[in-house]
Amino acid sequence: MADERHRQKPGPKAAESGPDAEMPAAETVADQASLTALQAELAETKDRLLRAVAEQQNIRLQMQRQCEDAVKFAASQLMGDLLDTLDNLRRAIESVPSEASGHDVVNPLLKGVEATESNLLATLARHGVQRIDPLGQAFDPHHHHAIFQRPDATAAEGTVVEVLQPGYMLHGRVLRPAMVGVAVRGSQHGGPPRDDLA
Repeated sequence: MADERHRQKPGPKAAESGPDAEMPAAETVADQASLTALQAELAETKDRLLRAVAEQQNIRLQMQRQCEDAVKFAASQLMGDLLDTLDNLRRAIESVPSEASGHDVVNPLLKGVEATESNLLATLARHGVQRIDPLGQAFDPHHHHAIFQRPDATAAEGTVVEVLQPGYMLHGRVLRPAMVGVAVRGSQHGGPPRDDLA
């Protein structure tokens, strides 16, 4: 009989088959939910990190471009001031009458002024300055400044028919627009430019 009681006595394994057996399953569900939340948080943090790195790279590239532009256009004020000197040299050359250009005194002086103008143009070109001389080209308000309009039957409307003062660009940016006269059709005479030309 003692053997029977010993057999009927519940052991520790029999006790675990009751309500406590559901605890490991509940812990597994809780662990799974916690893991999913951590994975979502990790993905969000990774996304924020990638965005921050991309933004830093964009800022670095923008600063690099700004520094390059600052160096490239640092001398634009000086270049603009030298254009007046260049204009004066051209006026001096054009003021010499053709009959006086062969004179023994005038000719060396004229050659010297022409050489000075040529040297100054070459120096400016080495530093990125380009001349805008748009005679015969279509009027471009980004590069030209219309001073007057002139009826011209031989040129298409909106074509530059006269350049009063050449323009200049520094590394592709307008330093000074060319002052021009523009062809129009009809009986308009001189005067201020139309709104669509200025």
